[in-house]
Amino acid sequence: MFTRSLCFALVTALSACAVQQTHARTSTTTAPRDAVLPAMVAELERSMKELRLPDYDAPYYIAYAVKETRNASISGKNGSVYLNTEVAKRAAFVDVRVGSYAFDSSEDPEVEWVADGVYQPSAIAPLSSSKGLRHTLWLLTDLRYKQALSSYLKMKGQKVYRPDKPKRPSFSKAPAVRRLEKRTRLTVNKRRWRALVQTLGLELAKDPRIFDAEIEIDLRVETRWFTNSEGVRIRTEHPLYAIFINGYTRASDGMLLDRSFNAYAPTEAQLPTDQALVQAARQLVADLGALRKAPLMDPYTGPAILAPKATGVFIHEVLGHRLEGHRQDNNEEGQTFAEYRGRTILPSFISVRDDPTQRTFGKVPLNGHYTFDDEGVAATNVTLVEKGVLRNFLLQRRPVQGFKGSNGHGRAQGNQRPVARMGNTIVVAHKTVPRGDLKAMLLAEVIRQKKPWGLIVRDITGGATNTSSYGFQAFKGEARMVYRVDPASGTEILVRGVEIVGTPLISLGKIISAGDDMGVFNGYCGAESGMVPVSTVAPSTLFSEIELQRSARARSKGPILPRPE
Repeated sequence: MFTRSLCFALVTALSACAVQQTHARTSTTTAPRDAVLPAMVAELERSMKELRLPDYDAPYYIAYAVKETRNASISGKNGSVYLNTEVAKRAAFVDVRVGSYAFDSSEDPEVEWVADGVYQPSAIAPLSSSKGLRHTLWLLTDLRYKQALSSYLKMKGQKVYRPDKPKRPSFSKAPAVRRLEKRTRLTVNKRRWRALVQTLGLELAKDPRIFDAEIEIDLRVETRWFTNSEGVRIRTEHPLYAIFINGYTRASDGMLLDRSFNAYAPTEAQLPTDQALVQAARQLVADLGALRKAPLMDPYTGPAILAPKATGVFIHEVLGHRLEGHRQDNNEEGQTFAEYRGRTILPSFISVRDDPTQRTFGKVPLNGHYTFDDEGVAATNVTLVEKGVLRNFLLQRRPVQGFKGSNGHGRAQGNQRPVARMGNTIVVAHKTVPRGDLKAMLLAEVIRQKKPWGLIVRDITGGATNTSSYGFQAFKGEARMVYRVDPASGTEILVRGVEIVGTPLISLGKIISAGDDMGVFNGYCGAESGMVPVSTVAPSTLFSEIELQRSARARSKGPILPRPE
């Protein structure tokens, strides 16, 4: 579930509407008087009062969410800019539930299925018209009510044939919070970013063996309005400024090799300096050069150290997705840890929590920070694993057996339906060793196991995991900078062409020590509810065994002609 950094791929989801230039260097967007929430509340109250088909149930719950993204993108390659846009867009999400908190229409996994011939309105909302916004919500509410009513009746009918399940409510109640966060301007230093895109493009072009490279500056501010029939009235602001540098080359055997550098921050000023970004581009070039020369690695099992970012990706994929609440009682899910509450699943010196309320780790901003989730519930710091013992799950308002309600982790991209998702996943080691000692322990473990070498994995650029009951409970990590370590001398040799694979219960039990270093991995994670920004914070970890398989990296001939000068 990771593509570009951690499940992490940047998706330009809600963008659009030109913004005004205010002076030669910087442009900003300014918002008119905020009439969005009053329009949402007016239509919500009308629907709760009047929406009902004769002889059928009325909705017991309605929620509206509107998300507006103001976005500026500047991209280029080879010293030139090929994209320079500023846009804004709004989209709406409507949740209508029929039944009661105890049992409602959401029990139908196909609750948003649209029958043939039924008109399906657009979720795109106008940027300025309150009347237009109400019209969008009106059409969506009508559709969602009919869908919910049909689903409720279908699910009631199915209860006749299905065996009784442990009783849990369909939906949990939540406080009627009210909060309006201050609007945030989108700032864009166009002159700086255009010049930087050109400078970085020329830096990458210095190596003719890098046949393609791209630099992308993505600056955005997302404003979200949320209201529901319980009385929630919130407006939240989520700025996220990002820089992506990507380069591609081929080894002599035709294997495609790529490296990337990503940086994220909540403000333009907190992004790395130009000098730091130039240095990052040079390091990317050096890494690709080293990978071209690196020998291929055969499939292997043996002791390994995962650097902090690699550990973070590992925990995210192997553990985090399997602790998302909606997976615990779904028969289509593997339910790996559904019955493990109160049982040991990690070494006793490891704890894991998810804390979206944490804005930074040290001076590093965390992507997964948010104040309220996409169901209007305040974000909370949740201890998932305490000294090796499973204590909790990531919960949305759809309850999990044994828990009363949400812990503020219902999340979604754009106007998709929220499900339980990670925010800032933080791995805490209660017993650590210095980083140098960790390598010594690695070498000792290699000798003890009589293996020819150990491994150090310094970077995992992404990964994927299968949590469904219809496939193998397995994960894969896209390792990029893997080093083979000689147990006698400690010499490290970069290798290529392998991926980390394994199964969760076995792999988690292979952690035998942790370093005293900590690292942050920021990015995006993709799952059922789309791409959401997330972070991991973790130390280096020593495994008694990891498994490497051959990478499915494409091999083909490079360009026939040399690159044009």
